[in-house]
Amino acid sequence: MNISVVIPTFRNHKQLVLNLIKNLPFLDYCQVIIVNDDPNQSIQKLINQFTKIILIENHTNLGFPGAVNIGVSNANNEFVMLLNDDVILRDDYFKKTIEEFSRNPSLFAVSFAQVEKDGIIGGKNILYYKNGFIMHNKAPNIIKGRTAWAEGGSMIFNKDKFIKLGGFDKIYSPFYWEDIDLSYRAWKAGYEIVFDPEIVVDHKHESTIGSNFSRTKINSIAYRNQLIFFWKNIDDSKMRISHISAVLRQFMIGLIKLNSVYIKGSISAIIKFISNPKNKKLSVRSDYEVLEIFKK
Repeated sequence: MNISVVIPTFRNHKQLVLNLIKNLPFLDYCQVIIVNDDPNQSIQKLINQFTKIILIENHTNLGFPGAVNIGVSNANNEFVMLLNDDVILRDDYFKKTIEEFSRNPSLFAVSFAQVEKDGIIGGKNILYYKNGFIMHNKAPNIIKGRTAWAEGGSMIFNKDKFIKLGGFDKIYSPFYWEDIDLSYRAWKAGYEIVFDPEIVVDHKHESTIGSNFSRTKINSIAYRNQLIFFWKNIDDSKMRISHISAVLRQFMIGLIKLNSVYIKGSISAIIKFISNPKNKKLSVRSDYEVLEIFKK
């Protein structure tokens, strides 16, 4: 089987082991790579009970984007499946995607159907421009078809295209918007991303994030990364002009209401954006053309 599986983990050791026990029967003939992103605690002894698993233990915390990139760089196969440590496979139906990649040379990634803790099925999404910002939401249906992005917690992608795109951008560390960013760059480069409702996983979102970060911190990082995404990727001049006034308005609201999400998010976005190198753009489609895809 020409698939490598990358599982990043951070201080979620018990759930990692429990889910490995459930998932490994479906991962036969796959290369399995676990990336421990907690430099303060080794999980070698926990992983020793499993055979044929490659364990990478980071010496510094890289966040989700960096941890995945390390895992992908060690993958030996043409295709890479990403699984969060809180994701449970229901079967090995993901293996059928190899045929789909063969049929469609433009296909970059396939996103899975995720059954969340409240029973709602996610995994198919849209992006749209509104009031100076790029917004995201669930798609109005969960039938097979194009999706705005492949979910970082459960997807499979072509490794060569991932590397050509520059992988996940570590500017989004520790989490959020990195999968949207990668997928948007893929769409602009002329690739395609598909949602397949027949590949179903159970995913308890934010089980790791929520246990390690406060809600205010999570919201601040999410807003910061939303800004960075726009500054990195949006080239349309009209969108950029309206975005400037929208950001200034949000910042003033933050000052008046003492809302740290807008204040800290804006300031940290500027600092991160200036101090980090940018991915090389591979643009075939315009912003307008990409966003029009998800109106259909």
